Amino acid sequence: MNRKPTFRNLQIILLFIISFSVYGQHEIITIAEGKEGGKGPNDPTIFINPRSPNIMVAGFENEKNMQTSNTVTGHGKVYYSKDYGKTWQVRNTGSKYGDFGDPCIIADNEGQFYYFHLSDPEKMGWDGNLVMDRVVCQRSSKGRIWNGGASIGHDPPKKNERCWAAFDEVSGRIYVTWTQYDNFDSSNPEDSARIMFSYSDNRGKSFMPAVRINTVGGNCGGDKLTPIGAMPVAGPGEDLYVTWAYDEKIYFDRSSDGGITWLKNDVVVADQPGGWHAEVPGFGKASTAPVIGCDMSYGEYHGTIYVNWADQRNGENNTDIWLSKSTDRGNTWTEPLRINDDEVTMMGRHQCYNRMAVDPVTGYIYIVFYDRRNHDDLKTDVYLAVSTDGGETFKNEKISEQPFEPDPDIYMGDYINIAAYGGFIRPIWTVQENGKLKLLMAIINPQ
Repeated sequence: MNRKPTFRNLQIILLFIISFSVYGQHEIITIAEGKEGGKGPNDPTIFINPRSPNIMVAGFENEKNMQTSNTVTGHGKVYYSKDYGKTWQVRNTGSKYGDFGDPCIIADNEGQFYYFHLSDPEKMGWDGNLVMDRVVCQRSSKGRIWNGGASIGHDPPKKNERCWAAFDEVSGRIYVTWTQYDNFDSSNPEDSARIMFSYSDNRGKSFMPAVRINTVGGNCGGDKLTPIGAMPVAGPGEDLYVTWAYDEKIYFDRSSDGGITWLKNDVVVADQPGGWHAEVPGFGKASTAPVIGCDMSYGEYHGTIYVNWADQRNGENNTDIWLSKSTDRGNTWTEPLRINDDEVTMMGRHQCYNRMAVDPVTGYIYIVFYDRRNHDDLKTDVYLAVSTDGGETFKNEKISEQPFEPDPDIYMGDYINIAAYGGFIRPIWTVQENGKLKLLMAIINPQ
């Protein structure tokens, strides 16, 4: 299928002659702040309207204690900005299926936003029987008013977790992937978990019946033998790519017809020593799950697929950020490239909570992560790594103003995030200050 001209084409000449630099002081914006005792924003998500980059929508979980029912993680709210992220307004979403977190926000080529999250129909949290019984997609024409939501993957009594979504500009389809459990957090060897997939042909009004796409299933225990972190991305033509982590390996699957059929056998991108939840002091099990992106710009790296993750191949005291790429639709992958450019020492330094965005206009790659290269204790900075040459080299920059020190008793979530469009870069992350969680964002614009 040939790519159709879109609004984005009109921006390409101007954006490519912009001299872009991420280096220098950036304005840091506080989007939301929690309360003492750990309740507050985590697992942030953000997306930029491709038709009007001044408009952005962000979301997050509001976590207090996953083991009690008096506070539910999902809060049925998103944050809306119309001034490039300088100021934010709270918008209620109010899904009829409830909201139990794991948020993901995307937008289509017309500027319509989609908010994916887990369900809580009874609004009882863990005390309810139906929590996480499906994935939910709510849509908004401009990011301010949201519909009640479409149900995805409802298959009781199975539970669902870690949903993520992508829009395909060619077909107009919306893709979503997640992990489905026979019995959530079960140690029963007869219970299994799998990677699921669905898509919408009508801009999120309804979704096709969910199908399993991974070849090898795993357990339901939430450890390295649980397949998790599935993420889709659209490629050229009708290509669709998905990656996830399982059993200390990064896996990849491909559909050549927009999600109808898939590879017979999953492809291993790379080993992942330590698995997708490696132990990092202060964070406990810090998320190191893979992130996938594809260069959909009209530059020389068009069609290149990138997979980014973190692992402990350099030792348990030295978590690092890695990237592998494929130029043949995922059939073969390069050897992992170390993204954080600090010195490798015997003492080691941890980098984790990686997240990546590939700018669809410029093709530049942006990876944000927590980093302890400057400290001998638990103090943590936030770094941004940038590649302008198709992932061959990266330059690192500290973008946080001051370090934070995580309390292992306060849940930090499973991911931070980043959005990129036409040189507008918006890293978003959670910090801890005086026992409170705080959601911050850096404003990085074309120069």
